Amino acid sequence: MTNGWHALRRGESALERRRLIERAHERFVDDRASLGAVDPEFRERFSRAAAVRPVVLDSWMRAHRLTVDPDGIPERPSLGEDEIREVLATHPIGSVLPVVSRLLLDEAGESGFIVAVGDAAGRLLWVDGDRALRGRAEEMGFRAGMDWSERAVGTSAPGSALALDHALQVLGAEHFARAVHPWSCTAAPVHDPASGAIIGVIDVTGGDGAAAPHLMPLMDATLAAVEAELQLAALKQRIERDRGARARSSGGGPRRRAGGSASGRAARADGAADGDGRRAPRPAVPRLVVLGREPAVLEHRGVAEPVGGRHAEILVALASSPHGLSAEALAEAVYGARGSERTLRPELVRLRRWLEQRGVDLQLLSRPYRIAPGLRIDAHETLEAIGRGAHRLALAAYEGPVLPESRAPIVEQLRTAVDATLREAMLQAAGPDPLFAYAQNWAGDDVEVWETLLQVLPPLSPKRARVVARLDQLSDS
Repeated sequence: MTNGWHALRRGESALERRRLIERAHERFVDDRASLGAVDPEFRERFSRAAAVRPVVLDSWMRAHRLTVDPDGIPERPSLGEDEIREVLATHPIGSVLPVVSRLLLDEAGESGFIVAVGDAAGRLLWVDGDRALRGRAEEMGFRAGMDWSERAVGTSAPGSALALDHALQVLGAEHFARAVHPWSCTAAPVHDPASGAIIGVIDVTGGDGAAAPHLMPLMDATLAAVEAELQLAALKQRIERDRGARARSSGGGPRRRAGGSASGRAARADGAADGDGRRAPRPAVPRLVVLGREPAVLEHRGVAEPVGGRHAEILVALASSPHGLSAEALAEAVYGARGSERTLRPELVRLRRWLEQRGVDLQLLSRPYRIAPGLRIDAHETLEAIGRGAHRLALAAYEGPVLPESRAPIVEQLRTAVDATLREAMLQAAGPDPLFAYAQNWAGDDVEVWETLLQVLPPLSPKRARVVARLDQLSDS
């Protein structure tokens, strides 16, 4: 696969190639209003006539279907500064920033590039490198907290690398957004070594040199070092878990310090100050990520573990019922009206063993069935954010329906609650920008959402033309 643009035709210069791509982009953008939502015939005709790589044309088509504005740029951050700090402190991608900095920032400083790291949703968490270049990049919304997924900006190296799950180079006018045409970039997704799930993206951005061939091997080397660091961190955590398990089995843990009272030990276990006046940190509550995920992911102790379908459904049911469920009620929540306690009990045994083997700080208790000390679920957090009016935060956290392939009644209830509550909040109280983002990403065929958006957009907003075009498409379909 040719990830870059450097495979020029015989007698063709880089400048000529760039101009051909620019003309092709203008043709595509000019013709997009007449395109259907899916038009394979147009794609075939355009690919024969235009000097555009198939991987880029496919991304342009996705951007068209998502109704991305080619004249738009990210204007408001999806993550605030406090949220970025929290993600970098708790997410595995934050732990590898020193590796990325060591391997790429020297190259960036010498070559006039900037380096960025984002999460699996395409939101930038860290941007560094050439100071003057960073100032220019911020003018087009390329800074920490901004969403650079394909849903937000169309074709770009970080967003498209995440969408395609492989490294990619994008030159100039291959970007869907016109504001990004002076830039080129190389990006690659970062994978969790254990589960294989995408956990983030690394990007190098600058002039044409940022899509030069020599950057691909450098990016590959950086990815190898990053994933080795993640493997090492996971190994250390397993060693610590095993050491703790052995200590518990051989006598209940470490020796007590002389003079320690029972009340003092209890206070320290609860996060109170110890004898030296220092506050012991509370252990982080495990978190189940189910929005747009299949399978779910359980985050604990800085590790992301994929959770099989039935186990995820049981965890959702128990986390949704903090006071516990009878065996009959739990079976009905997971399997439906014909749920069998006889089928449920072996699953609970397997789930309890799975949690113990991975050192998850959760206990599966019975009579009634419940989990202790507690489990957070991203879908519940989204509902809470909507309830307190944090619509932009809720929209940024929403990555799709809850466990989209699950048919468990408890999951279908939660899925309906989140989707309906988010839609109602967007229609009733969200500002024009969040509503526009919601319409593009999650309500492409919802006429009421697009009609409401047309009402709330300012009269001179350039987005009005996009909304009118989408409503025309919906009326013709």
